[in-house]
Amino acid sequence: MKKYLLPSIKLTVLLLVLLAGIYPLIIAGIAKMAPGKGGGVTVTHNGKVVGYENIGQKFTDDKYFWSRPSTVDYNAAGSGGSNKAPGNPDYLKTVAERIDTFLAHNPDVKKADIPAELVTASASGLDPHLSPAAAYIQIPRVAKARGIAPEKLKQLVDANTKAPLLGMLGPSTVNVLKLNVALDELK
Repeated sequence: MKKYLLPSIKLTVLLLVLLAGIYPLIIAGIAKMAPGKGGGVTVTHNGKVVGYENIGQKFTDDKYFWSRPSTVDYNAAGSGGSNKAPGNPDYLKTVAERIDTFLAHNPDVKKADIPAELVTASASGLDPHLSPAAAYIQIPRVAKARGIAPEKLKQLVDANTKAPLLGMLGPSTVNVLKLNVALDELK
């Protein structure tokens, strides 16, 4: 046993220095070179920080584009999905309630046309993006609430649509917070 005790202590100290000291310093150094300097990329409006680019926010007013639902009420400290199966009765009830709410605020939309992401939460509950289709379907409601021509809102959505990486990796996305900030700046 004595034969293994000293090498075990040495290995423990070595790993402690590497994994609890040097490795975190290297990762922190790399993060300082990233956008946001490791603290997240903030979105500002009128000189005031209104949120983070990669954390979804709650929008329920008809004059804004709505975000994807969140099972954690957009609490970044406790992200997570519902962990309920697609056939779970409680989950189906929640989705049905979201559909009803969406249809009540968007009377011109047919139930079959609602993109799934507008009534289902993401795995993290903090997804800040929608597909362009999910933004387009909300244009009539936002146009009516703000008194803005739908064509102008479509242009705004198009201007805030990010193409897939290299034109082929992933879907096109719209950052809802950035879109709503641009909407507020629209005259």
